[in-house]
Amino acid sequence: MYLQRIGNRGIDLATLFERGAARHPDNQLILDHDLDVAPELGRRIPIARVSDLVADLASRLWAAGARPGERVAVFKSDSFDITLLACAIARIGAVPMLLSPTLGGATVLELMHRAEAPFLITDEAKLSELTDSVFELPVRVLLTSGQHASATTLRSLAGRRRIDAVRVSPDNPTLITHTSGTTGTPKLAVHTSRTLQARYRPQAAAVTPFLRKGETIVIHVSFVHSRLFTALAISLLRGFRMLVMVDGDIDHAAQLFAEFQPSVIEAHPNSFMAWEEMAQDPRQPLARVKLFSSTFDAIHPRTVRRLLGATKRRAPLFGQLYGQSEIGPAVVRAFTRRHAETADGRCVGMPFPGMTGVRVVSRNGMPPSASNPGYIEVRSDGRVKTYLGEDERFQRQVSPGGWWRMGDVGYRTKLGCIHLLDREVDLIEGFGSTLAVEDALFSRLDDLVEVVIVAGPSGTAVPVVSLTEGKSLDLQRWKQATADLPPMADPVQWRFEDLPHTATIKVKRLELGRMLAARSSG
Repeated sequence: MYLQRIGNRGIDLATLFERGAARHPDNQLILDHDLDVAPELGRRIPIARVSDLVADLASRLWAAGARPGERVAVFKSDSFDITLLACAIARIGAVPMLLSPTLGGATVLELMHRAEAPFLITDEAKLSELTDSVFELPVRVLLTSGQHASATTLRSLAGRRRIDAVRVSPDNPTLITHTSGTTGTPKLAVHTSRTLQARYRPQAAAVTPFLRKGETIVIHVSFVHSRLFTALAISLLRGFRMLVMVDGDIDHAAQLFAEFQPSVIEAHPNSFMAWEEMAQDPRQPLARVKLFSSTFDAIHPRTVRRLLGATKRRAPLFGQLYGQSEIGPAVVRAFTRRHAETADGRCVGMPFPGMTGVRVVSRNGMPPSASNPGYIEVRSDGRVKTYLGEDERFQRQVSPGGWWRMGDVGYRTKLGCIHLLDREVDLIEGFGSTLAVEDALFSRLDDLVEVVIVAGPSGTAVPVVSLTEGKSLDLQRWKQATADLPPMADPVQWRFEDLPHTATIKVKRLELGRMLAARSSG
């Protein structure tokens, strides 16, 4: 494996902002929202001041009784202070457990029970979603904003004596995140400083050649995802200015991009899809972008073409990282303007040399191919240590030699490129790749905002489509666009906001299938 190439301590969340401020004291954090824990700081904050806030929050948590090794859950309204709280928790040697604000109250309570976390950081709005049953757990509730008779406000703990950062082994748990929950209740993934460092290395290698000190990186990803912390490390330790966004509305985003002219934009695939229309914006908000960076899912070729066409840079790239919460980035692919026109959206790329290994294993004894996809497996030092409270479940996905079953099916070309065709649980027998068909539909129908093909109650493939606001599906155009595609049921049109989404804006396909079944039976 690759441990000998990784630093002794890995990514240390406890001192991440402190080290960033020491290296680049003139660097700046730009936000599109106020911090719940410190709204007085505004939206343009020197990194040194952010570092001081993290140390201040750590002292308050210590005063509240949190201690090294304990788990501290964070379930609050969406804001960058989720990230700052995670670093503050790590600073006292405790382990932050980050729960998406999109999770339902019952799911949060189940995960809290599984983790046996003695502390919960939340706010009045999110606390109201949990009901008073949260106080039946052996947990102390700390509020970032608002009031509750049975909770302690973090503001009431201000002014406590600062404590030094607690040093813990780089192989001890340092962060707990959860999986997307697309196939059921999310699993709690346990990261260490060393596994985070293994994820940082390939991403830093891919991004930093495009940037000079002082240029701006836009970060618009889930604040509870491990990807955010590796992106932060790149920006903080190398002196790149950060614009961190919570609001992905296209008009809002375009205004910010026009003002700050970012060189790199890191976002979810669905965010990039929603921003395609920026290509026609007269303010040219994407004109200075050198690199669009997308993780989490394969990107649709139409989105790549439109965004690359909007930048005035001579040789911009669209970088795609294929990976998973449990393993980190596994393969990488870069699109250029020239290749975007003919790009196969199912080709997700090649492994990182010396960092990740990928193989495709047969499902039925026959060699994996485009018509007979196999199981995609990855080996990396970025793999999490376990699922908290579900180690047996975790070990079932690990093959001899440390290979991790991704839950996806595909094949590998003679040149070594990995093609992702479907999630295992989304396979529709006899249909072929639902993802490839979705790519084709995006390329042929300009008004599509989303299309998801799921198995209907009878096993037939059902396309669920969302269109640009105010548009209705032209059935004649649909028939023309699908004439050479596998047979499908008539399309079902839904508003994009009515589709069930994960924290990383992926559509929950199984839940969508259940919703369709309930609608048809009702």
